Amino acid sequence: MELGVAGTRPHHFEFLAFTLGQDEYGIDIQKVQELRGYDAVTRIANAPEFVKGLVNLRGIIVPIVDMRIKFKLGTPNYDQFTVVIILNIGGRVMGMVVDSVSDVITLTPEQVKPAPQMGSALDIDYLIGLGTLDERMLILVDIDRLMSSAELGLIEKLAA
Repeated sequence: MELGVAGTRPHHFEFLAFTLGQDEYGIDIQKVQELRGYDAVTRIANAPEFVKGLVNLRGIIVPIVDMRIKFKLGTPNYDQFTVVIILNIGGRVMGMVVDSVSDVITLTPEQVKPAPQMGSALDIDYLIGLGTLDERMLILVDIDRLMSSAELGLIEKLAA
């Protein structure tokens, strides 16, 4: 671990914690632009199933991705707890539908463990690791890599 100047806090990371099914996930809070409720979306013909469609967010057309479908976690159930996390990733605005959002957690590097090869639905390439906080364990998602993956690049073309 690197020590900074005396008295400075070691580097830490802030993650927005959200749930999908039984699991809790975390993404870098700096990528999160806002949280919204789930609204009707405009479907896109020929889009992959996990792309729910497009919403117009104050004049910006934003593709909405359903993470539960993307990670093959069963049929989503949209209700008053469903949240759309609006992300800004390298200037691209996208929305991701999750079951609920809990809080923002701060983790030190020691609290982030490498992700085990679990054969989970989530490709290990998209994981930063596992964040541990007391009894909680969060699956930390590398949202940049996930959202810039080839299949999501295709959303860009659909949204254009």
